Amino acid sequence: MRPSSVRLLLTSSAVSLLLVAGIANAAEIPAGYPADYSKTIEAAVKEGKVSIYSTTDSALASGLVKDFEAAFPGIKVDYSDLNSTELYNRFIAEVASGQGTADVTWSSAPDLQVKLASGGYALAYQSPEAKHLPDWAIYRDMVYGTTAEPVTIIYNKRMLPEADVPTSHEALLTLLQTKGASLKDKVAAYDPERSGVGFYFFNQDEFFWKKAWDLNKALGQVSLKTYTSAGAMVEKVTSGEHSIAYGIFGSYALSRQAKDPNLGIIMPKDFTLVTTRAAFVPAKAKNPNAGKVFLDYLLSVRAQKLIAGEAQLFAVRDDVTEGVTIKTVQNAVGKAVTPIALDDALLDGLDQVKRLRFLKQWQQAMKGQ
Repeated sequence: MRPSSVRLLLTSSAVSLLLVAGIANAAEIPAGYPADYSKTIEAAVKEGKVSIYSTTDSALASGLVKDFEAAFPGIKVDYSDLNSTELYNRFIAEVASGQGTADVTWSSAPDLQVKLASGGYALAYQSPEAKHLPDWAIYRDMVYGTTAEPVTIIYNKRMLPEADVPTSHEALLTLLQTKGASLKDKVAAYDPERSGVGFYFFNQDEFFWKKAWDLNKALGQVSLKTYTSAGAMVEKVTSGEHSIAYGIFGSYALSRQAKDPNLGIIMPKDFTLVTTRAAFVPAKAKNPNAGKVFLDYLLSVRAQKLIAGEAQLFAVRDDVTEGVTIKTVQNAVGKAVTPIALDDALLDGLDQVKRLRFLKQWQQAMKGQ
């Protein structure tokens, strides 16, 4: 190789290193971060991209993705929008292939996330943002809750008389038992047999409420219509095909209500479950540094303000006060706020024997028995 060619290659390499260092220095590193965090950013920029498997609809996440790429221009986001079961199965298949995995998994089925982490599939990483999260939103410095979303009941105001609107789980049970004939084929919910989120929600009902199976049986008696997508249920309720949908993320409900004021949203007064979209960096991530930077971004004030505002996903941080946050839910239902903790108790419902027993009982309930 001629000397001029060598000088050209050296110059190109030097420029690349300077660009990487420049991006790392330009990125805003919040107070309280480790002194060497710029090295993590520098390594992430060298990796060049972050692959995210997520259950959050692309439309809701687009603002976050664009803002992250603006904050870290050297890291391109590859965002895959999947349902919770698809995410879990794809991730497990990638692990089995031995070729590396996505860099962040961000799921609305936190029980499956905890299962993966407890099985050794998550990277142990203490996020510098962890101190701003409630204890229930952290699992062993591996899995982090990024939102604090109420699990709501939605209804069509044109289809359901105001006097019949159920303000609690108990009231919904009474409505189904006393006026079930008028609600035949008019009630929707997640399908616990096909949806990881659905299984998780109904499991939590059983954990927190002794009449959960009475409600499930009543749902079966009105010929419950089941779905794997919250968006589909919201659409069916707003169109009038269904009158009520049970177990809907408050974020999706609020997003649609902004466009259609005839959609009613109920945070049950007896107990309102608060769930989270749980995220971790996989142990075999192809771009682990980019994964760490994106995870920290999701938990940062900057991202949480977008989560509370534009995305309306309910911020989990204790120092975000504008928009929709965990405090919004607390103000609405007070002591009825019931966070679902990221802990080993979530694994209990995933035990295979218990899962099969639950699904068998569910199938009977859907027959009204």
